[in-house]
Amino acid sequence: MAEFDRYGEGAYERALERSISFGGQDAGFYNEVKARRLVDLARRLLGDPSRLAALDVGAGIGLVDEHLKDDLARVVGLDVSTQMVRRATERNRGVEYVAYDGVTFPFEDASFDLVFASCVFHHVPIADRPRLAAQMARVTRPGGLAVILEHNPLNPATRLVVSRCEFDEDAVLLRMSETRALLANAALTERERAYILFFPWRNRIERHLGRLPLGAQYYVAAG
Repeated sequence: MAEFDRYGEGAYERALERSISFGGQDAGFYNEVKARRLVDLARRLLGDPSRLAALDVGAGIGLVDEHLKDDLARVVGLDVSTQMVRRATERNRGVEYVAYDGVTFPFEDASFDLVFASCVFHHVPIADRPRLAAQMARVTRPGGLAVILEHNPLNPATRLVVSRCEFDEDAVLLRMSETRALLANAALTERERAYILFFPWRNRIERHLGRLPLGAQYYVAAG
């Protein structure tokens, strides 16, 4: 995943925006939707978000974190790319970013209330995915949440975005059932799952569509 080091100033954002331009929204919209869903999950299942510590696994340049940092007590971003860590640090003051070896998270067991990975697992070799899920489980406190958000391979628009995105060349998308199994095999109990991003605009109806496998992305939360 250190391949992301090759994206210099602005190159990552430009590549991302090119891949999603047909949808009529920029990346900020989609990342804000996911951040809001994470905050909502935390509030309903963990308690007051302003008292919680979160870890963003595979944080990149911190696109999700910029919509989380004002709602949570602490946000830490983790990435294997030193270039991404440097840029995320510049982008999101008040968020702590850490580079790691891609194997073991540099944190003690049960360090975080909320641990999430947003569109990360499809970049990880299939054989390495259980280890990453296990690391997420390890640093999640008892009663906390580990959340995986991923592209929905059943959605044609999602597959188009992935095919257009140059840094998704290595992507092997996961169905929700695969993600559920990863978390279950990491000894976590599923708490909630839903498909999201049915529309490229804010729509209250989406809350009632979560079981339909039509959203552009989905999440599985376990603890």
